[in-house]
Amino acid sequence: MCGIVGAVAQRNVVPILLEGLRRLEYRGYDSAGLVVLNNGLQRVRSVGRVAELAAQAGQQQTHGHLGIAHTRWATHGAPTEDNAHPHISQGTVAVVHNGIIENHEALREKLKALGYVFTSQTDTEVIVHLIHHHYHASRDLLAAVRAATAELHGAYAIGVVCAESPHRLVAARRGSPLLVGLGIEENFIASDVSALLPVTQKVIYLEEGDIADIGLLDVKISDAAGNPVERGEHISELSPDMVELGKYRHFMQKEIHEQPRAIANTLQAAVTAEHVLPAIFGPDAETMLSRVNGVRILACGTSYHAAKVAEYWIESLTGLPCRAEIASEYRYRASVADPDTLIVTLSQSGETRDTIDALLQAKSLGHKHSLSICNVPESALVRGSDLKFLTRAGPEIGVASTKAFTTQLVALFLLTLLLGRLRGKISAAQEKTWLTQLRELPGLVQQVLNLEPEIAAWAERFADKQHALFLGRGVHYPIALEGALKLKEISYIHAEAYPAGELKHGPLALVDKDMPVVAVAPNDSLLEKLKSNLQEVRARGGELYVFADQDSNFTPQEGLHLLRLPTHAGPLSPIVHSVPLQILAYHAALCKGTDVDKPRNLAKSVTVE
Repeated sequence: MCGIVGAVAQRNVVPILLEGLRRLEYRGYDSAGLVVLNNGLQRVRSVGRVAELAAQAGQQQTHGHLGIAHTRWATHGAPTEDNAHPHISQGTVAVVHNGIIENHEALREKLKALGYVFTSQTDTEVIVHLIHHHYHASRDLLAAVRAATAELHGAYAIGVVCAESPHRLVAARRGSPLLVGLGIEENFIASDVSALLPVTQKVIYLEEGDIADIGLLDVKISDAAGNPVERGEHISELSPDMVELGKYRHFMQKEIHEQPRAIANTLQAAVTAEHVLPAIFGPDAETMLSRVNGVRILACGTSYHAAKVAEYWIESLTGLPCRAEIASEYRYRASVADPDTLIVTLSQSGETRDTIDALLQAKSLGHKHSLSICNVPESALVRGSDLKFLTRAGPEIGVASTKAFTTQLVALFLLTLLLGRLRGKISAAQEKTWLTQLRELPGLVQQVLNLEPEIAAWAERFADKQHALFLGRGVHYPIALEGALKLKEISYIHAEAYPAGELKHGPLALVDKDMPVVAVAPNDSLLEKLKSNLQEVRARGGELYVFADQDSNFTPQEGLHLLRLPTHAGPLSPIVHSVPLQILAYHAALCKGTDVDKPRNLAKSVTVE
């Protein structure tokens, strides 16, 4: 959520700032703004999309060689121009900020007593006035930022410019992601590397508590204690075309169709013909994973649904107890810790605040072993874990996660195979068989993608509905949860998921001809039980939409719409069955005319609690 871009250069930085903001639109926002140094601080802000900000900047002929820009997702205060970033103090200091300042009320009262006048409802405005207060005393922007951040409680990533420092950009982070982009006689900051791809692929990821002093020719970084430090330079594997739409109508559609390649890329470096490579999880993975006596998976949203699938896999195939928990709930309950339980954290971005804090909580309780499964190298979650597995999904721009979900499932199945082998629960022959099935998975997913026209026809029937029910059993119940989440996220149709056996314990009261019921119906050991549950729906006049395997004994009939997927994929079936539910949600949203990639009130990367 929220996005930061900043630049110091010998050319006009306004196009760089605007293009960077455009590339961060996927994160979710409701207002945008920028400030450049041009005979003083020149600021442009708007409520709405970046395109509106660009139009205003053009009308005002905004121009400058130093600037910062921001997309805001409202937390403190409504989405208004006054609350939009950047915020300015005394015409001298400007700030953009991601995160939440927990002690902003106390700081606000202190600053009011010092004579500062507040024009917004945001917590960010206390930062800019606080920096100005210290700058007025020291006349040193870096020292002022260091003094101000020492007073802040909470999470922040900030970019700061000063009217009296024409070639200086200061950045600081704690709890929210921020990186420095390196150019030739120009440098940049951003909350996400995708914002800087048109100008550089060389970046430095700031560590917790770092402050960066950025000029045209050099970047000086000091740590939380104020000591000069060297942070490694990285060349991003992303390229500008990877975050372009190409032939697709929306990023969500593009990312759904990228899943065969994303799955293949995730598998490529992780396996041989016969084995999962332990080193793909880290150099100490084999030793560490041999010692664990249980698994606890912490995640939020879509990643939590992947964790719930893994709960079934790990317990049934390895014999290890496994528990999936919502990260934000785990942090605030009394948990009984076992030091030898493996803590697995899942996050597409690696910057999900609740998941990061859940990992810290687990470590504070004495857990000795941690593994992060993530799509972003050098993210905070990856850096904070003992072991890591990087999915190879590539950038995911659509707010509703698709390819990140399926590649997380692939990673979790590989972890299951490795744990099972190390415990002697999975034989070499079994592992080889399942690896063969994994390599066939991209082809199976492609077969599902080929069914898009038929699924789109189903979606037309959902467009005028207010509610939908999703059913699954066993390991496919989390897939029903994920299908319901996708539909509600982007089409705004209220959707809920239940284990099909729970119908008669409440949800059946909601079933009528106006509530479509979607069933995930693989040809597994629970299929006959599921069929009985579906008969209960038909007996109440409910309309069924059933995703069945090719080899399932289902017969289409009045009130029962049937779509056949490939033949049953065994334990990998949840991955195959998740894809048609993504397509259904996408086309239902198209029919309703919602903003598919940027659904209202939601953000891609939730970096605050």
